[in-house]
Amino acid sequence: MNYFYIETPIGKLLIAGDADSVRHIRFPEKGAAASADAGWIEGATGPLRESARQLKEYFDGRRMEFDLPLLPEGTQFQKSVWRKLQDIPYGQTISYGELARRVGSPKASRAVGAANGQNPIPIVIPCHRVIGANGKLTGFGGGLPTKEALLALESRQLTLGNRAGAGR
Repeated sequence: MNYFYIETPIGKLLIAGDADSVRHIRFPEKGAAASADAGWIEGATGPLRESARQLKEYFDGRRMEFDLPLLPEGTQFQKSVWRKLQDIPYGQTISYGELARRVGSPKASRAVGAANGQNPIPIVIPCHRVIGANGKLTGFGGGLPTKEALLALESRQLTLGNRAGAGR
């Protein structure tokens, strides 16, 4: 597994993967960059370099969808939740209950929330787009300020895009 770091408006992200796919994105922890796992080798492979390019475009407001080879590790249930997260459009949010319905387990919103929290490739697999049923932001591995920043970025870009489109 290779890894490297990129600077972003939400802090230094660790991105890890192999020659074929992106497998992890980790947020900073307590203001410092996340640590790589033992045995990981510092250096960017093709998919990792491409992820850095696409993440930069995302943070610059020029990318709304990612096109990366992903290989998140988890249970079948977790993977089903992560696939459904990728169907949530840029700038939109859904509740944990709605996500549970979309996964086909309408009574499993807590299990869906737990799977959401175990997402190893946040931002690209947009777990930040899931909120509480009351519309409030709830738990997020990168911290609520990071979740709020990601949602604000997407909302701002949609608003700017709508204004630009209205003038055409």
